[in-house]
Amino acid sequence: MIKGRFKSLFLSKNLTTFNSMQTFISILRGINVSGQKKILMTELKALYESLKLKDVTTYIQSGNVLFKSEKNLSDLELAAKIEKAIYKKYDFEVPVIIRNKDEIKKIISVNPFLKEENSEAKRLYITFLSQAPAKENIESIQGFDFSPDKFSIIGKEVYLYISNGYGETKLSNNFFEKKLKVNATTRNWNTVQKLLELS
Repeated sequence: MIKGRFKSLFLSKNLTTFNSMQTFISILRGINVSGQKKILMTELKALYESLKLKDVTTYIQSGNVLFKSEKNLSDLELAAKIEKAIYKKYDFEVPVIIRNKDEIKKIISVNPFLKEENSEAKRLYITFLSQAPAKENIESIQGFDFSPDKFSIIGKEVYLYISNGYGETKLSNNFFEKKLKVNATTRNWNTVQKLLELS
């Protein structure tokens, strides 16, 4: 039993740790696609927990993992830690992109295509970038026209308006990775909203 001021110190320390925990959303690139890079969500959850990440929750098979952690690593450092653990267990590389709850909320609120006519949820996608691309790389693709598909780069996200399904567009992860020189992975609008709801 913890008594007296030692109990107060114990509770205070643990309350501080709890309050410093932040909710993160990790978005994995290219797992469980056409039979490639298979990872069971139960195994993925256990892997995250082995890294001392808390309240781990997975959402659908494409690789969306929510968790809580103290903010003592940058997003890139945290992503690298998860990537290293995945490679060690599965012997293949999986890029991981991290956002926190507030970032997801902002990403949803500033979508430029929400104000346009025919902005149905099924036509909207977000390509998440591992980091903000260099200005010259952004400028290098501003002249591309893939009408009726459209894109807008804001910070570390590419907002997509896709008229006939993501599988048909040229605005793919590979396109943005090649042109912007950063890792990229894409989720549809409903998934992004669900990730915020779960966080």
